[in-house]
Amino acid sequence: MRIGVPKETKTLEGRVALVPAAAGDLVKRGHEVWLEQGAGIQSGFVDEQYTRLGVKIAPDAAALYEKGEMIVKVKEPIAGDLQLLRKDHLLFCYLHLAAEPALTKRLLEIGLTGVAFETVELADGELPLLAPMSVIAGTLATQVGTHLLHQPMGGKGKMLGGLAATERGKVVVFGAGKAGGASAALAAAAGANVTVFEMRHDRMDEMRRLGNNVTALYPYHDLVASEVASADLVVGAVLVTGARAPHVLSREMIAGMEPGSVVVDIAIDQGGCFETSRPTNWKEPTYVEEGVTHFCVTNMPGAVPQTSSQAICAAILPWVNRLAASGDAWRSNAALLKGINVEAGKIVHPALHGMEL
Repeated sequence: MRIGVPKETKTLEGRVALVPAAAGDLVKRGHEVWLEQGAGIQSGFVDEQYTRLGVKIAPDAAALYEKGEMIVKVKEPIAGDLQLLRKDHLLFCYLHLAAEPALTKRLLEIGLTGVAFETVELADGELPLLAPMSVIAGTLATQVGTHLLHQPMGGKGKMLGGLAATERGKVVVFGAGKAGGASAALAAAAGANVTVFEMRHDRMDEMRRLGNNVTALYPYHDLVASEVASADLVVGAVLVTGARAPHVLSREMIAGMEPGSVVVDIAIDQGGCFETSRPTNWKEPTYVEEGVTHFCVTNMPGAVPQTSSQAICAAILPWVNRLAASGDAWRSNAALLKGINVEAGKIVHPALHGMEL
């Protein structure tokens, strides 16, 4: 199969879907791999590292999309990409269509097969292609939130861990999956008092084991409002596979926080889990609503492309191999079938049925 890896076009997105070693492995399997010129540079990989492993270089996006049968990228296609995608393309990337009706409509018009990283699902419900980026996003949420609490950044001027003779900061995390768990772990290690809201008892137990400064609670409405009101940093990491994220915080709850507090919405690429959330990018990452700093960047792991590209590539390569196998053999794989979001002009994934286009 001819596999095309384009340069990412989202604002300040530095990741590349396939690192040189992975692309080289695909070449050894008999595939023809094309890389758009310079696509790996922001991740620390120059074109020569690819070409010496047998990868071919396309001079621009138009040439890359023309060559590729399967397009493997990181983030969802945007304007420039959409002009180059064709009906016969197999698109394999993060799509997050539940929050993107316009993109969904365009992909349906094109008629291609779109397999989304975030909905490739194993029998036990695990999302293997979402997990590594979730961990990175969760870690970044606490790192960025800590920085935004600094007074020069408009924050309340509080150090999360505190020290002798000062109070500890307080972090509230919604969701104890890969992203929320990573946020809570880093905040706890920094010395903050951490409250994690979760509905699954096994995950509550896991959060408690992070340390005596971590409390895991069921998200009763009044309890949520009380805990959020006294929080310095709130991280939203709720997930319903393939579907739009539910709101766990109302505007009223946000307004009840102290001025200069910070909220980070990791779920923003699925529509956001706070009522006051709206998408931002790394060029203009924050805004203030109800006196609270909001960080709602839709491609958080793109800020650390060297780490993120290596992590996502290691996760997706076995699945790229399956998709690139001859014919439609990959359709016998239940996890990949769940990954199909759109095909032949129709919505396939059940979480997207009924969305307004």
